[in-house]
Amino acid sequence: MRFQQFEKKKNQDWTAVVTTEKKLKNPLVLVFGNRYELENPEVYNDVKKLFPDGEIVIGSTAGEIIGSKVLDDSIALTAIEFEKSTYAIFRENSIDNNKDAIQLGNKLIQKVPKEGLKHIFIISEGSFINGSALIEGLETRIDNIAITGGLCGDDSRFEKTISGYNENPKEGEVILIAFYGESLEISYAQYGGWTPFGPERIITKSDQNVLYELDHQPALDLYKKYLGDKAAELPQSALLYPLSVKSKDKEEPIVRTILSIDEKTNTMTLAGDVPEGAVVQLMMGHIDNIIDGALQAAEIGMKDRKHKPELAVLVSCIGRKLVMDQRVEEEVEEVIDAIGTQATVAGFYSYGELSPFEGKNSNCELHNQTMTLTLFSE
Repeated sequence: MRFQQFEKKKNQDWTAVVTTEKKLKNPLVLVFGNRYELENPEVYNDVKKLFPDGEIVIGSTAGEIIGSKVLDDSIALTAIEFEKSTYAIFRENSIDNNKDAIQLGNKLIQKVPKEGLKHIFIISEGSFINGSALIEGLETRIDNIAITGGLCGDDSRFEKTISGYNENPKEGEVILIAFYGESLEISYAQYGGWTPFGPERIITKSDQNVLYELDHQPALDLYKKYLGDKAAELPQSALLYPLSVKSKDKEEPIVRTILSIDEKTNTMTLAGDVPEGAVVQLMMGHIDNIIDGALQAAEIGMKDRKHKPELAVLVSCIGRKLVMDQRVEEEVEEVIDAIGTQATVAGFYSYGELSPFEGKNSNCELHNQTMTLTLFSE
């Protein structure tokens, strides 16, 4: 693999971070940036000029990761030339599919050639999609192929997210990158580090990712009771207090972040499914535990690898970033310490992370509040 990396800070020109003398051939160009910055149509034109034969994937974020740095109000670009392997990119729009995430995932995976398929990486719209349903749709036509990736972000505004493939980014886009190649080694992992607290409660009424009742009481009322003064700052304050969801059909609890609230219906919409009968508990973050969670994710990802990774794509959660605040780069530094400085590091802070559980089969899960990483080598 060969790489080039650029960053563009607000009201500034593009700056080269990693360069090569030789021009990259048919690179995969990952562009992660602040939504306001990406809405400038000149950004896509600039990237196309830099990489005229590149395949350009763009996603809005809640923070950009480039090397050991975490940026805000900026754009981070990583161009990757694969020398021994290949990739293919496909897209669908949620709005064109009536916001039916299962249908979208189904249509998207049908486009993907299955012969020699090694891995799938997803960059998805993040403001209204049900990530659990998207995964369900994607997994209908593949076996033993892992899916990783993330839902786009919009800082802590939660207004809208944008993404795009070979065009200016827009709302509703879900982009799939399929990887092929015998020598391609890809590993992945996720880990949180959040601490449950308070009583366990049963979900007594829900509809997919909309939560109505806990213990036969309005869920939003109960949640506000626990938040106290911070209830006035919903939904942003919910990022600091996600829910642990233990359901019968999952071997491990899933962490769920609240994307929006509806005062009229007294409901909360979460990033993924919250099934009736599941046990729910509030969680809180301690900075050192969260940073240690990133290290554990990296150590899991490095386990049983044959070669050192050349590329690491990190997708971490906005909730982690808000808790860590000025110490946020420490979790990226922990990952680099574990995977080695030889790896080129790119990524973003998200509204949801996609990855299988450690040591389990390749079935993907939607996670919130985790550090998720995908490690590549040829």
